[in-house]
Amino acid sequence: MNIARGKGGLDNWRCQRAKVFAHHGAKVVIADIQDELGLAVAETLGPSNSTYVRCDVTDEEQVKNAVDKAVATYGKLDIMFNNAGTADPSKPRIIDNEKSDFDRVMSVNVTGVFLGTKHAARVMIPARSGNIISTASKILPMLHFIWQVRRLDMLVATIYS
Repeated sequence: MNIARGKGGLDNWRCQRAKVFAHHGAKVVIADIQDELGLAVAETLGPSNSTYVRCDVTDEEQVKNAVDKAVATYGKLDIMFNNAGTADPSKPRIIDNEKSDFDRVMSVNVTGVFLGTKHAARVMIPARSGNIISTASKILPMLHFIWQVRRLDMLVATIYS
């Protein structure tokens, strides 16, 4: 049995990823801030295959609780799929952004991945098993954030593999 915990942003692409994980036999924990959509996706996948937990990826306690819920519900965590992301494509130029815009993007896109990775590793390392997958936005003006996620993944993989 594979337990996949997807985190963040339930747009169509991410809903499809949850369905793919479930189709391949994973039990899926959907962790998001969009309660109505998260519950609907979990219902579509079926109660024996999925569960929904509210989780703001910028809040460490909520991320910790989501990982703990996955382990409590299914006994383990095999896959952490970090895929929350945010950006405002209407503000592609740096001069159009406020510091608060930058802080929000960094909080979700980088800190959120860090927290997801940290708490997945917390349960995977003692189990000596598990995979962490992190994705990033393709919004062209925001490509520099992708490198931060990639560097974090490379660092964790180097240390714990």
